[in-house]
Amino acid sequence: MFQEYSDVVTIDELCDMLKIGKNKAYELLRGGIIGGFKEGRIWKIPKHVVVDYIMKRSR
Repeated sequence: MFQEYSDVVTIDELCDMLKIGKNKAYELLRGGIIGGFKEGRIWKIPKHVVVDYIMKRSR
């Protein structure tokens, strides 16, 4: 799943993966629903966290 993305994705890539807007992506990150970390001002999200989120939501 998502082989075209690197192991760590950005906000823009997260939005593309989940087909959501940036506001929703930031909401998911700030709320701890999707785990990520900030490097300076840039959010970095491990790809496996996105896959886990999708798998949990699809049950």
